[in-house]
Amino acid sequence: MSIERTEEETVAYTVEDGIAWVSFNRPEKRNAMSPRLNRQMGRVLDELEFRDDVGVLVLTGEGVAWSAGMDLKEYFRDTEAEGLKGTRKAQRESYGWWRRLRWYQKPTIAMVNGWCFGGGYGPLFACDLAFAADEAQFGLSEINWGILPGGGATKVAVELLPFRKAMYHAMMGENVDGKTAAEWGLVNEAVPLADLKARVTEVAKVLLAKNPVALKATKDAVRRVGGMTYDEAEDYLIRAQEAANSYDSEGRKEGIKQFIDDKTYKPGLGAYDKSKQR
Repeated sequence: MSIERTEEETVAYTVEDGIAWVSFNRPEKRNAMSPRLNRQMGRVLDELEFRDDVGVLVLTGEGVAWSAGMDLKEYFRDTEAEGLKGTRKAQRESYGWWRRLRWYQKPTIAMVNGWCFGGGYGPLFACDLAFAADEAQFGLSEINWGILPGGGATKVAVELLPFRKAMYHAMMGENVDGKTAAEWGLVNEAVPLADLKARVTEVAKVLLAKNPVALKATKDAVRRVGGMTYDEAEDYLIRAQEAANSYDSEGRKEGIKQFIDDKTYKPGLGAYDKSKQR
């Protein structure tokens, strides 16, 4: 029996102790991204981005998959039946929230609990950090059904993998498990599925302890400078630091004070105490 979900039900989320746990919620479709899910994900990102009780966003999937990529029927066949207008609309809705996620106000973590295929590489790359279950499966299967890995998937492979591995991954259509994905650089690390949420929670708590203005400036800088020359990056980083300081000068002053004057912490061993910041 097929399950009919409302558009709102295609994405689920809860907020616990500063962490927003956001889930693709089409487990019966291996969390394939449909136009309805893409529209709802945009609304959820809007809802959570500036909430005071959210410091980190974790993106995961319900059931056995993270995301099997784009829904072949609803995203491709049904929208293509509407002509170029339908295709472009579906592309704007999907690429739009991936782009939003790449530049999100809060730190983001992909918690890849299962299958991650094709179009799923878009939000995977959009998240700042990524952790996978050893048992997870990653693949660019597009070549197996006669198209190239589009929607940014090829770019993601080239950004995250060495050239030969990217070429092999895209051309062969073979899956790799979470351990291999970590070795290749698709994710930060892989752990057994039973330990995945605990590990992601541990990382999220470390991020929650840090200055949020500095985190936003840092994540943007890492993404921006990759396409710059050294001189361009140097200039950008100077201006970005000055902008961050002007927006949150008290945070920077408090961190320096606790290190130099109070001698209550060491930057190489953790974050300063934000609770003492004015």
